[in-house]
Amino acid sequence: MLTDQIAADLKQAMLAKDAARLSTLRMLKAAIEYHKIEKKQESLTDADVTGVIKKQIKQRQDSIEGFEKGGRTELADKEKAELLVLKSYLPDELSPAQVEEIVKTVIAEVGATSKADMGKVMKAVQAKTAGRADNRLVSQLVAGQLP
Repeated sequence: MLTDQIAADLKQAMLAKDAARLSTLRMLKAAIEYHKIEKKQESLTDADVTGVIKKQIKQRQDSIEGFEKGGRTELADKEKAELLVLKSYLPDELSPAQVEEIVKTVIAEVGATSKADMGKVMKAVQAKTAGRADNRLVSQLVAGQLP
């Protein structure tokens, strides 16, 4: 399971005295524990853990953007390092070309004809990509494909 992998990597980071990786994994483990408490579950599925990781990644991306706008490059660099650690636990992302093909296929399957059908298309694309595509990219591609 993904939680076991994170725990093993946390231990490895402790032994290697890798402070950046260690702090990131500790924050991730805490976020997973909070999610468990929130959902009132003993353990989480890999899909739940992946959702927590994606939420953490989104937070880092927003922080990086804010720090760069504020001219705080040292903080942005720290966030980028954390982002790399978090992304290592996600499945490989699909290329933009692959996502575009999936979007075209889904539009044909759903029979979408206007921007009013964007929600149906987005839901179907997200189901097919199973978290391996950036939702911003998917949204842009869907909006570009629909008249």
